[in-house]
Order: sequence, then structure tokens, then C-alpha cells
Amino acid sequence: MKFAPFLSRKIENREALVGVIGLGYVGLPLVLRFTEEGFHVLGFDIDAFKVNKLNKGQSYIKHIVGDKIRRLRDSGLFEATADYSRLKKVDAIIICVPTPLDKNQGPDMSYIEVTSDEIAKTLRKGQIVSLESTTYPGTTREILLPKFERRGLKVGRDFFLVFSPEREDPGNPKYNTKNIPKVVGGITARCKALGAELYGSIVDRVVTTSSPEAAEFTKILENTFRSVNIALVNELKMLADRMNVDIWEVIEGASSKPFGFMPFYPGPGLGGHCIPIDPFYLAWKAKELNFNTHFIELAGEINTNMPAYVIGKTSDALNVRGRCLKNAKILVLGIAYKKDIDDMRESPALEVIELFLEKGAKVSYSDPFIPKIPRVRKHDLGLRSSPLTPRLLKSMDAAVIVTDHTAYDYAWIVEHSNLVVDTRNATKKVKKFKGRIVKA
Repeated sequence: MKFAPFLSRKIENREALVGVIGLGYVGLPLVLRFTEEGFHVLGFDIDAFKVNKLNKGQSYIKHIVGDKIRRLRDSGLFEATADYSRLKKVDAIIICVPTPLDKNQGPDMSYIEVTSDEIAKTLRKGQIVSLESTTYPGTTREILLPKFERRGLKVGRDFFLVFSPEREDPGNPKYNTKNIPKVVGGITARCKALGAELYGSIVDRVVTTSSPEAAEFTKILENTFRSVNIALVNELKMLADRMNVDIWEVIEGASSKPFGFMPFYPGPGLGGHCIPIDPFYLAWKAKELNFNTHFIELAGEINTNMPAYVIGKTSDALNVRGRCLKNAKILVLGIAYKKDIDDMRESPALEVIELFLEKGAKVSYSDPFIPKIPRVRKHDLGLRSSPLTPRLLKSMDAAVIVTDHTAYDYAWIVEHSNLVVDTRNATKKVKKFKGRIVKA
């Protein structure tokens, strides 16, 4: 049997069973999109909590509303499971597992290693495997391919292997899985063609590359571009502060140029799974080739140091008011890595809180989307969100805006606070009580 035409027909006729490994911020939107196009989907996750919630028709991600998950359950097109032996039943396997950094700022490939080992146990002829997890160029060919070919199967003939980087922007109402172009690179031409056909059935546009390495590099470039430019504007923010110039006003002025300028905005540090991590993957790979990525590493250093800058600005502002940071009561406003979502992966707020605690401050936080801080790698803070009230604000020596959720009434916050340290320019429209605001 020629497996490529057979699999192509199954995809075209919506008869292919799709398996998505990892039902988080990347995997779950993919599940929804495939079922919207009529595919049956089997979702895999080692987290029993997620599996049970989904099978009950309940959402655990804020920007994916419960109604969507209920409709997903009622459609009969989806089932979640922790039984990886069922991978042998699916036709298309999509890997959406985490790729964090280890303690030495190198790639932690354990999730990909374990997942690919599970796939290899049941891999059969006629399956296509797509890796979506962001990683360094060479991962698909160097890690996945050898594991799969040990079963005696030939890539491009018996099974098909591609890399297609995830592109999700949680909380963005303009872009979603359907209208964000999908990049696909395959080990062979047949792999690429089938990968493009699979994703072409659920997205508006597919962009193919000549190899999985090019697709892997594409994702790294996207986020390194953002990391470097954010680092630039963060450094300029610190310089502007010394010159008593408002960097936000400067950016607004520069943005009036209709060509040759793209605005980036400073903040308390980088957050999310991609931008703080991806450049380090590329820098790590470069070292294997005896190549130094000075630009990338400098950007990472600047962005990593921004939480410390926020602590310094807060301490200075308290000193002006005759208050010491030690034993000061600090309220951190927002701990998600970006506004209006419940995702706190790599959030700079965690580092900000830890640095305040190290300096002897007494820290509370308030976030409408995150009721408590779970253990996140080295962070085990044991804090719960405090209701935002006038009494709470008045009792604090400083309120530090780390995440600019739109649910916050910033004029009201400033009115009831003794001091507001604003890292996001969230108070730009506040006209009264300006003397209480310090930009950081």
C-alpha cells in the first residue's frame, strides 16, 4: 500500500483521526479547530485534572470559554485520555508539550524525549507526526527521527514527520488558530506535502519551508526579534528615566512615522512560554557550532534584569516618602504574564514578588484571573489574591502595577493608594493625584 495517498484521502474526507498530545494553551485551541472542521480528535495529557475537566465539558483556560468545551463534548468528536497506548489508533499525531529551560538556561528536552518515546512504542505505517513545541533547529531530525526509524519504518514512505511551530496569542481577539498562517517543514517532500494538507484543512494559509530546521528557526527568529527589540526599549526606558524624559511619550512620537519604525513597549520583564525562552534555545545551539550570539545574550540579560529595576524604582520612591522597603507593605497588581489572561508562565511578576520578599517587604497581590499562585518551578510563594478594596489599597505603602489588566480602574486605584509604581503606563489617562504615580 502507498501510505501517502491513503492518508491524504483520509485527511481530505475528514476521516483521519487526529491525536493532540498536550491539552494546554496550544493543544486545546488545535483540538477545537480540528473538531470545527469535522475531524474526530483524541486528546492526550498526563494531567488527570485536565482530562477529567474536558471530558466533563469544562474549561480550565480563561480565554477558552466553557460553552466551547461543552459543545466540544456534546459534538461526539472529542475525547481526552491519559492512555498513550491509544496513539496507535490515530492517523495524525500533533505534539504540543512544554519546552522550558533547565537550571543552566539550556533546553529542557525531557517532555519531548518522553513523548517521542511513547509515540515510538506504537508508531505504525500511515501515520504523520507533527512537532509544534518550540525548540532549537535540528530537534525534529536529531531527536524524533532516529527514535521512529528504529522500528524499521522509513520516513517519507511508511510514516511522515514534520515540524510546524505553534503560533498562539492568548487573549488576542483579532488572531486565532484559523487566521494565523501555519509554517510547515518536513523531513521529506512527501512529509511536507501531507503536513501542509493536514494544517491546510483547518487554517486559512500554510507556508512551507524546505526543511524542518528552517521551520524551527522561523519560530526562534520570531521571538528573538521581539526579545531584542523589547530589550532595546527597556534599556532606553532606563536611560530616559535618568534624563527625566517619559519613554512612553517618546515611543508615541516615534510611532507617528509611517515607515521604518515599529513600536515596542517596555515593561517589568518578559513573560509567557516563548519570548523569554526561545532566544536561549538558539544561543545554546549556536555554542555547539562555536558561534557566540552576543546580541541575543545581551538582550536576554537586559530583560532578565528588569524585575530588579522595578524593585529599585519602588525602593527609591518609598525613600522619598520617608519609608524603607524593608517591612513595607507592597501590593502587586497583576501576576499573569500579559493582560486579560490567566496564564502566568514565566511571568516577571513572580520574580518581582520574590525580590520584594528578599528585601524584607511584606507582599500581597491581586489578580482577577489568578486566585492563587501555584508552584511554578522555583516559585512556591503560597499567596492568594486579595480582593481589591479601598481599605486594602490605603493599607499598602505601594501598589505596583505589573500586569495592566483592563478590568482594573486605574483612576480609582490611584485615588485610594498612597503610592503607585506603574511598569506598564497603565495610568497614562489618570489626571488627578499624579503625584502618587511613579513610572518604572
